Amino acid sequence: MNKEQTAKLKLKQTFPLTIKRLGINGEGVGYFKKQVVFVPGALPGEEVVAEATKVNPKFSEAKIKKIRKKSPYRVQAPCPLFGECGGCQLQHLRYDRQLAEKRDIIKQALERHTKLNPEKLNIKETIGMDDPWRYRNKSQFQLGVKGGKVIAGLYSMNTHHLIDIEDCTVQQPHTIKATTTVKSILQDLHIPIYNEKTRKGIVRTIVTRVGVQTGELQIVLITSKRDLPKKSLIIEEIKKRLPAVKSIIQNVNGQKTSLIFGEESLHLDGEAFIQEMLGDIEFELSARTFFQLNPEQTVKLYNEVKKAAALTGKEKVVDAYCGVGTIGLWLADGAREIRGMDIIKESIQDAKKNAKKHGVTHAQYVTGKAEEWMPKWVKEGWKPDVIVVDPPRTGLDQQLLQTILKVQPEKIVYVSCNPSTLAKDIAILDKKYKVNSIQPVDMFPQTAHVEAVTELTLK
Repeated sequence: MNKEQTAKLKLKQTFPLTIKRLGINGEGVGYFKKQVVFVPGALPGEEVVAEATKVNPKFSEAKIKKIRKKSPYRVQAPCPLFGECGGCQLQHLRYDRQLAEKRDIIKQALERHTKLNPEKLNIKETIGMDDPWRYRNKSQFQLGVKGGKVIAGLYSMNTHHLIDIEDCTVQQPHTIKATTTVKSILQDLHIPIYNEKTRKGIVRTIVTRVGVQTGELQIVLITSKRDLPKKSLIIEEIKKRLPAVKSIIQNVNGQKTSLIFGEESLHLDGEAFIQEMLGDIEFELSARTFFQLNPEQTVKLYNEVKKAAALTGKEKVVDAYCGVGTIGLWLADGAREIRGMDIIKESIQDAKKNAKKHGVTHAQYVTGKAEEWMPKWVKEGWKPDVIVVDPPRTGLDQQLLQTILKVQPEKIVYVSCNPSTLAKDIAILDKKYKVNSIQPVDMFPQTAHVEAVTELTLK
């Protein structure tokens, strides 16, 4: 290894740095002697004195010691826990700039992973929120005990130090109130709280979800064992103190894992699900169902999907990764037929129920992977005109990409929550498809996340 390739920085070394852009996780990115340095909390255009906290041959990480030249867009973060709990990364950046930087994060990903020139692509301005606070409809707070008091919150970044969150500026107030109330009930009834180190105790996590349009609340208690002490008292107190609660569920997870939910859910009281509306479509949400966390922006996102799909009533549409059928139902009035698939059986059951409830008879839903179902349908003579994909952060399955290139639908509408995997997938689809437009949508204000709706058409 020659000297050029070895790390140029030493641990704890302080050095001047100009921040060029924001990285994918919301950190400032600068270059020291041509080596990339990531600095959490630094903003584009700032000149800082940084201290190296981690040194690798390919990149380094540093923290701000001093800001010499401040960004004109730097603001005071309203949350007292900003920088500590790690849930938000951009509260210190003025909101209109957050939207501009998110568009830039997509451009950077395309530069890095494709041969396309982002300057020549139609990448639109990011669609933001009028009020970018208090939007999350679900919270998952871990429990702990500190000084004899039950606390609930999130682990501090890269640590196992639990931060008690009394209020959260990006959560719906209903979810915070519900969590705080359940926390006091567990305290009052002396319910044993799970301890990660000793693996003793019962209640691990409080999950709350609110139907923003319906006001219905669901409480899920994640426990390490099936046996929940004083169960009927807990239920009674929740109902007394939180009349909006429509559904109380216990989920059992005895594993040593960072996954929140276990396999077994027990229905304790009320309904097994809560109702939520998106536009004029109603959805039933059971405890483990995936549902977008920001319903107000979801409507904007799905309207962009509708715009990109531009259906005329003649098209056969595949809704891959369909979940509970949200996108398919959103497009149903313009499609000749919709076929959706998902690997989670419960989601497909919910999708069928949702379609039936809204009188959508031209949709069918199957359990399994798109890359297995689509070739089967093509063999039977059913070829989609439009495929809508809304994959997890890992992007599209390689097999599905190859299937799409074989089946060649006229149009792909790609809903992405990760610019890097979107860009990598576009690079593969580029053989047959051209990018018509990319519309970024800000689903998670104050964080580094950005979603995008990409319209691709057959070349």
